[in-house]
Amino acid sequence: MEARAVAKFIRVSPRKTRLVADNIKGLPVEDALNMLRFTPKKPAKVLSKVLHSAVSNAEQLPGVDVDSLFVKHVQINEGPTWKRIMPRAMGRAYRIRKRTSHITVVVDES
Repeated sequence: MEARAVAKFIRVSPRKTRLVADNIKGLPVEDALNMLRFTPKKPAKVLSKVLHSAVSNAEQLPGVDVDSLFVKHVQINEGPTWKRIMPRAMGRAYRIRKRTSHITVVVDES
């Protein structure tokens, strides 16, 4: 049985999150959590929380062995972008785009 967890509107760029997410695809859950624990990037902490939530969701399903779970699928979608203005010289204004992510993690039994 597969279980999934979704985190929406996370304040981290999808491009940076995909770099971290590619490292854990296909790994057993324990190895993936260890990999994220020692990855020095902001998306690693967020992905760790979502992966832990997916494992907790799998525990609620009947007949699922938590020790045999692996990361089946990680999907990082782009959420809405916050638009901000930065004043610049001579009356100009530059746009700052603060990007957000929607993160989906699916775990399954091997």
